[in-house]
Amino acid sequence: MSNTASILSILACLALGTIMALAGSPGSITFNGLPSFALAASIGFILHWLIFIPSYIYQTEHYFDLIGSISYISIVLFTFLALNNLDVRSILIGLLILVWAVRLGSFLFIRVKRDGKDNRFTVMKTKFWWFLFTWTIGGLWVFITMAAGLAAMTSAKVVPLGWFALIGIFLWLEGFLVEVVADHQKTRFRSKKENQGRFINEGLWSFSRHPNYYGEITLWLGIAFIAFPVLQGWQLLTLISPIFVYILLTRISGITMLERRADKKWRDDPEYQRYKETTSSLIPMFKRKNKEKK
Repeated sequence: MSNTASILSILACLALGTIMALAGSPGSITFNGLPSFALAASIGFILHWLIFIPSYIYQTEHYFDLIGSISYISIVLFTFLALNNLDVRSILIGLLILVWAVRLGSFLFIRVKRDGKDNRFTVMKTKFWWFLFTWTIGGLWVFITMAAGLAAMTSAKVVPLGWFALIGIFLWLEGFLVEVVADHQKTRFRSKKENQGRFINEGLWSFSRHPNYYGEITLWLGIAFIAFPVLQGWQLLTLISPIFVYILLTRISGITMLERRADKKWRDDPEYQRYKETTSSLIPMFKRKNKEKK
């Protein structure tokens, strides 16, 4: 990515973050005279920019995913400590985000330390503006993904838990379990010497080529369901959270990047081509019939 494209992308991230902060702030409980929603949103950006500096100096990506999780945790803890008399909905959302962030953050940090590097950053970490853009979008990712939940946690409106919360809890549990199991299965698969250079097509990965991303999208959809009843006016714009996760993981990074890499690596492997043709890209489902050439 060129310097110009990187700088413009950074400005776009900041513009999108500002719009979301303005949308979620009306109806937000204030802290020292300022909307707590906007204050909490700034935490993720600040932490990412602070850690970017030593990461660029020492040319390392080891702390990128970890600081993302620390940002989620810091925002939730800020909300818990800064606001008084949080209701059950706010506490529930905060705890669900904390559990997810601690689990995923530790998993990704251990993985990158074990592997020694993350191939996504090989080139970009040598380019100042491109690397800064990546850390900036990391801050945006934290904010937008939890925007609906954060808006509900900081909302002055209180509504008893109901069917939306029950549906949301079910979706979160489903997504969390799928993500945890998928990550565990892939880690175990890669740990075996006989699987070096092979693609995983067993367990949940036999029903979806990216079950971990399905779990990620589903759990954030669950958070949005829990948050919805207390959102009002412009706060409803924060419901873009699960849509943002879906678009980013399926259209921008995530699946798009991994599929391109897999196609290059196994393009001459008929078993992989058969796996790709018969297995869902995202939603776990039974295999499609293979269309054999006659």
